[in-house]
Amino acid sequence: MRDKVVVVTGPGRVELVDQDAAPLRPGTFRVETLFSGVSAGTELSYVKGTNPYLNVTWNADLGLFQPGAASTPYPVTRLGYMQVGRVVESATPAVAVGAVGAMTYGHRTGWLADPVAERFVPLPDDLDPLLGVYVAHMGPICANGLLHAAADLHGTDVRSLGDGVRGRRVAVVGAGVVALLTALFARRHGAASVVVLDPTGQRRQVAEALGLETLDPERDDPAAVLKTRWAHTAGDRGADVVFQCRGQAWALQLALRLLRPQGTVIDLAFYQGGADAVRLGEEFHHNGLALRCAQIGRVPRGLAPTWDRERLSAETVELLRTYGDVIRKHAVSAVVPFDEAPTLLTDLAQRRRQELQVVLAG
Repeated sequence: MRDKVVVVTGPGRVELVDQDAAPLRPGTFRVETLFSGVSAGTELSYVKGTNPYLNVTWNADLGLFQPGAASTPYPVTRLGYMQVGRVVESATPAVAVGAVGAMTYGHRTGWLADPVAERFVPLPDDLDPLLGVYVAHMGPICANGLLHAAADLHGTDVRSLGDGVRGRRVAVVGAGVVALLTALFARRHGAASVVVLDPTGQRRQVAEALGLETLDPERDDPAAVLKTRWAHTAGDRGADVVFQCRGQAWALQLALRLLRPQGTVIDLAFYQGGADAVRLGEEFHHNGLALRCAQIGRVPRGLAPTWDRERLSAETVELLRTYGDVIRKHAVSAVVPFDEAPTLLTDLAQRRRQELQVVLAG
């Protein structure tokens, strides 16, 4: 038995490599890949050569990038974290043959998994399995953003993802997959208003098709527009919370300008080129703003016992039950055969092809 694996051998070089499948061992199970979603941020950074792991050492104990050997050198053999697989063999009573679940094992046609070491999130029968690409990791990233907004208000006493957005005015900068799912989470959990800001017309159209209000940040001044509309008290105008989901300096600068005084930006973006154009001497300083990085590697301090990855995946399933049909219709822009992955990834990295969400079909 052989598996096909997507491997990045260097900047701009992506190959499909045949590998011998690992033999089934007691306590393990094997899946065949049904769908594998492409993350246009993290994955393409390896194809472009811009991911910091390619050039320096990540010291996990110190939490620092330091000079030294690359933590993830080429070839990168495990790319991607949005897989849906069907169990075809099992040597463990924990996972049954025929079960379909969400996992994070990278772009490959099959995988031998250990249920003690890896997550297998069973997908309910009423959910389109293609949408399962969001369940193990991508959806929890977005849910974790809302969790950080809730912790900003309530500390460790967070009972619902809605605790940070319910009844509040919410802006979302960006209209990629992370931004759109985050905006839908905010709307589902009772935000008084949700406005998505992105300069790309096609992405704004997708957001509108999902039922979200949009603004073009390149027309007028969106900060002035929203601060005129969203009044609290005299001298207190703007968004209660901004979710920043686009990894460019202008986006973070805009997010800071949208906030009411003493508001918080919850940042879910990956700034591959840094953020040199962010001007911390302006709104950030004069309005007493806060910036919180919300990455899926950790939930807010003190919430890990009650808000683990399984709970965030369960929240994602409920979001997909509510909005799955429109997400499938409008956000998933292409489904392509697995064998086309090398061409697809290089075209996306070099901007020869524009897609919102591509899914590889196994």
